[in-house]
Amino acid sequence: MTRLPSHFYAMVDPAGGHDPVSLAETLLDAGARIMQLRLKDAPGRDFLAAARTIAEMCRKRGAMLIVNDRVDIAILAEAHGVHLGQTDLPLEAARRIAGPNENKIIGISTHNVEQARAAEDGGADYIGFGPMYPGGLRNNAVGVGLDNLRAIRAAVKIPIVAIGGITEARIPEVLAAGADAVAIITDVLNAPDIAAKVRSILALSRN
Repeated sequence: MTRLPSHFYAMVDPAGGHDPVSLAETLLDAGARIMQLRLKDAPGRDFLAAARTIAEMCRKRGAMLIVNDRVDIAILAEAHGVHLGQTDLPLEAARRIAGPNENKIIGISTHNVEQARAAEDGGADYIGFGPMYPGGLRNNAVGVGLDNLRAIRAAVKIPIVAIGGITEARIPEVLAAGADAVAIITDVLNAPDIAAKVRSILALSRN
């Protein structure tokens, strides 16, 4: 992957009390073209059912679905890819499970230059980097900040998705510091009108 389809990396997360399928439909209808399904506490059966439904919705709209953590669900749902954290299945193992014919996109969460370089060297298609700012869904005490994002941009060539405490107002500075896209959970899911919030984010210049 040399370029992400959008500077907005949508997150389908139940944190705001939204039904995952309904939320995904809202995000897609508003113009989202890449999204991650993040259902950390859902039973495997429910996770798979949601992933299959959302993957089909994405295919019909020309969008991409990335499944958080679960390579097996990404394969069974015929999603476009999977996103793995530092404590999840190793990248090499995920590639082996996916198989040579699956051609799944694999993203890796990173928090420093060493992890970012390791992900790129290991064949990751993109990296997540953060948390950018204090707060956010996990109520981060501190953020890595823009200078560290610039260092990551200088260290790797693959796309970077910045995440953690990012609000719509901060998107321009994050993109200017080298991110290819921003993943936003709280500022989107807590918006009184999620579709309007997404359209406003998408209207921002990518560069």
